[in-house]
Amino acid sequence: MLSRQQVLGLVENQSDWYLGNLWKNHRPWPALGRGFNTGVILLLLDRLRKLRWEQMWRLTAERELMSMLSTSLADQLPCFWNVQLSDHTRSEKCYKDVSDLKVIHWNSPKKLRVKNKHVEFFRNLYLTFLEYDGNLLRRELFGCPSETDHNSENLQKTLSELDEDDPCYEFRRERFTVHRTHLYFLHYEYEAASDNTDVTLVAQLSMDRLQMLEAICKHWEGPISLALYLSDAEAQQFLRYAQGSDVLMSRGNVGYHIVYKEGQFYPVNLLRNVAMQQVNTPYMFLSDIDFLPMYGLYEYLRKSVVQLDMANAKKALVVPAFETLRYRLSYPKSKAELLSQLDMGTLFTFRYHVWTKGHAPTNFAKWRTATTAYRVQWEADFEPYVMVRRDSP
Repeated sequence: MLSRQQVLGLVENQSDWYLGNLWKNHRPWPALGRGFNTGVILLLLDRLRKLRWEQMWRLTAERELMSMLSTSLADQLPCFWNVQLSDHTRSEKCYKDVSDLKVIHWNSPKKLRVKNKHVEFFRNLYLTFLEYDGNLLRRELFGCPSETDHNSENLQKTLSELDEDDPCYEFRRERFTVHRTHLYFLHYEYEAASDNTDVTLVAQLSMDRLQMLEAICKHWEGPISLALYLSDAEAQQFLRYAQGSDVLMSRGNVGYHIVYKEGQFYPVNLLRNVAMQQVNTPYMFLSDIDFLPMYGLYEYLRKSVVQLDMANAKKALVVPAFETLRYRLSYPKSKAELLSQLDMGTLFTFRYHVWTKGHAPTNFAKWRTATTAYRVQWEADFEPYVMVRRDSP
């Protein structure tokens, strides 16, 4: 398809838009003929790296823009590699003669609402595809000739060596599952503060906890790294949910990382690790999706980094956790309000009536009167929510 000297592949625009003749006084951005659609580009990355593309593209662009001549770096691909669906598309001339379409491209801001006589067919095709289980695409089809997959053979050998009578067999087998992961499912743009005190809230969740996202964003203004355990269909539901939320769409510092469902267990440690690995601040606050941080906790933790000299010591800052059994609660805005609600029985220390050991070392009796941070002793079964350095083991 591409010669040895070519590294890019593009399809010609399947619209007369850039010809400037769609209506009177139509003056689009200038192009050579119909131009090329860059919504879908074939890139040979190994060749680009060898060509030192980071420097080369700028020099090439400057040279070509001066002369407006075509470049030998690119080649025109067949139209079925980028079937463009827009109001003024000419793509029918492509797909009426081709049965094996490679890429369907909704290249109009209207997306699925474009005016096209075949749009209903392509819309249904697209919506059906969204419901597919993406894991099926990882399976080798029976009867299809293919090269020997040594990784697959090694995996099967390892699995065959497991003891099926072991009560933990299913758990041990699950260890070898490699989950599909889509990092930064939505746009993310954030640079950590230059004072080396910045903190990212880390959590993981499944579809039944989506309703917590807006509340957490309202309580925590800093960066957030979330791992979501979803099926392919649920990922599309999440996308629609997020796009319909003014709160979520107003935040560019929330990283959503999709780990696609596979197997029968909820891989909590994997999810937490995925979220932690994407943290780009010096510190991270390991929380739970069901917890709402107190208002101002983000700035409080950043100040604590300096006060406790956490950059030069091996410390973990424990954030006390509380819960309520009430559906509606006036969220405490200060420690005094929180203590009052504890005394009235509308708040409790977290899981005190279910798993006392989980948070007993926090020493809530001392916390009630403490005005500064104090040292706690780790004990077995202690499960605190902590802020630690990103490079903590």
